[in-house]
Amino acid sequence: MRVYISADIEGVAGVVAPSQCQAGHADHEKARILMTEEVNAVVEGLLEGGATEVVVNDAHGAMINLLPDRLHPAADLILGKPKPMNMACGLDVGFDLFCMVGHHSRAGGGGVLSHTTNGTAFHEVRINGIPCGEPAIYGAYAAELGIPVALISGDDRTAAENRPLFPEAEHVVVKQAFGERAARQVSVVRARALLREAAGRAVRRRNRAAPPRPEGPFRAEFRASRAALADQFAVLPPALRLDPVTVAFDCRSMAEVIGWMTALSAMSFALR
Repeated sequence: MRVYISADIEGVAGVVAPSQCQAGHADHEKARILMTEEVNAVVEGLLEGGATEVVVNDAHGAMINLLPDRLHPAADLILGKPKPMNMACGLDVGFDLFCMVGHHSRAGGGGVLSHTTNGTAFHEVRINGIPCGEPAIYGAYAAELGIPVALISGDDRTAAENRPLFPEAEHVVVKQAFGERAARQVSVVRARALLREAAGRAVRRRNRAAPPRPEGPFRAEFRASRAALADQFAVLPPALRLDPVTVAFDCRSMAEVIGWMTALSAMSFALR
């Protein structure tokens, strides 16, 4: 039983402020510990449930947030960027389950620190006309590989947004959003216990059916946070300019969607 974990930070219990997510801030150093310990709780639950291999991908920011010397010794760790498939680097058809720990609601979703991939670049991301967050996008990519989403953790808005998309997954709520930068937190001790228990259940339900493969083609629309960014994105030959702030790409697969989304996010740094 091989399990893959994509680990983000905004959905971790105790994290509510941008400073906690930005390298170089003292608050970030503390948040890194919270993030690592939540991942450890999931790893422990997976192993107790019968997992034989666990791979963790650091999927936030520069992707060097998780503390290797504090990570559960049974887990392998993917660090750094740029890397292929970004938040799902290394996910392949050999994995049995896909988990997303510390994730958050989509841009405009109203949850704690909500955004989609790059809050500075994208006001909204739509796939075939549907607003999508990171769990929806990467969960669909996992489905292309035949891998079910087993667990998603974050705030209550994250659960509400993704439960209809992944009804068979464990949805762990570690905080109730009062806004973008405020929440009622479950204590970190209780949050880790909830995650450990849910991860164990996820593995014990290993006989769940493979997810249906998403049917392409896919039109990925990226509504930029300002027109200058859309100007930048539109220089790419395959880009379709829909309006002053929106560009689109026609894609054959969710892997292509992620490729364009990652490229546009990287391009956005040139105009900051």
